[in-house]
Amino acid sequence: MAGSYKKSRATKTPALGLRVLALVVLSILLMLLDRRNGHLDAVRQTIGAAVYPLQITVDAPSRLWNRMRDGSASRNRLRLENSRLQIESLVSKGQIQELAALRAENDRLRALLDARERVRGEVRVAEIMSVDANPYRHNIVLDIGRRDDVYDGQTIIDANGVVGQVIETGLFTSQAILISDPDHALPVEVNRNGLRTIAFGTGAFDRLDLPFLPNNADIRSGDLLVTSGLGGAFPPGYPVATVGMVNRIPQEPFADVVATPAAALNQVREVMLIWHRPSAAEPEAAETAAAGEEDERR
Repeated sequence: MAGSYKKSRATKTPALGLRVLALVVLSILLMLLDRRNGHLDAVRQTIGAAVYPLQITVDAPSRLWNRMRDGSASRNRLRLENSRLQIESLVSKGQIQELAALRAENDRLRALLDARERVRGEVRVAEIMSVDANPYRHNIVLDIGRRDDVYDGQTIIDANGVVGQVIETGLFTSQAILISDPDHALPVEVNRNGLRTIAFGTGAFDRLDLPFLPNNADIRSGDLLVTSGLGGAFPPGYPVATVGMVNRIPQEPFADVVATPAAALNQVREVMLIWHRPSAAEPEAAETAAAGEEDERR
């Protein structure tokens, strides 16, 4: 029975080689027909349309992953670029501020050089290292001292006028007092007519008092006050202040006169020290002026 079944199945089923040959012949015929007449175009399009949703479904996870990966990479690049631009912006702003500070310092030094040409005698530029924190003591510390031949009482000016004078010298630094200090007094004269008096500090950077001017003194608002040279501490002719207010009080012996310093005492960064040695005639003139002022007070 088994042998007869195998024989009958073999007679019904074609051999494998015969089937392959039939498929090859069929494929060749189909290719010839498609090449000559294009009969299979419609079939291919139909099959492609039917398979397209399956292709989209199969490709969707890969495409979604690629988009997520590209989006994450783009966000990281944008974040890094934003951080880099912020850093560059901060650096640029810092450089601009530094350039502005250097430009301001350059302007101040140029003004000092221009003023130096007008100064009689030897001068040297010094930088202010620190300022006294006491609001009632207008003292500063300079970065030069005895090794630079700085001496007590030496005159300090800036590009606009008198700043103060040295009161104590160290080996490398020196301490100075501003003309606005309440304990400072400076012999001055009115540049317009030579009227002499003394300007006192008030503790305010923008105000000097002239308490010893009689009511009938020839002084007016806008007059320029310069150093008189009396006393020998300050050389003559340097701007000190400009008269701002003259208040003549009836029945009072002296007028109320206020002046504004020529130098910006609370803004100055660099100053000049003048090497001035008083002549023999200056002490005598100082004594004469002091005697005259004493007679006026009497």
